[in-house]
Amino acid sequence: MLLPTIERFLRDFNIAPTRFGRDCARDPRLVFDLRLGREPGDRVRRRIEHFMNTYRRSIGQ
Repeated sequence: MLLPTIERFLRDFNIAPTRFGRDCARDPRLVFDLRLGREPGDRVRRRIEHFMNTYRRSIGQ
């Protein structure tokens, strides 16, 4: 259930989907492709999860 987690993250931190994709995976279309059914590989999934965890820690949440 990666996409719902990403969607919640985008809402909670008011981040644009393109910014999120660019910052975490160097792919500005990442979120849009996930919304269309793209399944990320393990490496991309780990990068996304690492980015969200690091971002949360950096702002103290």
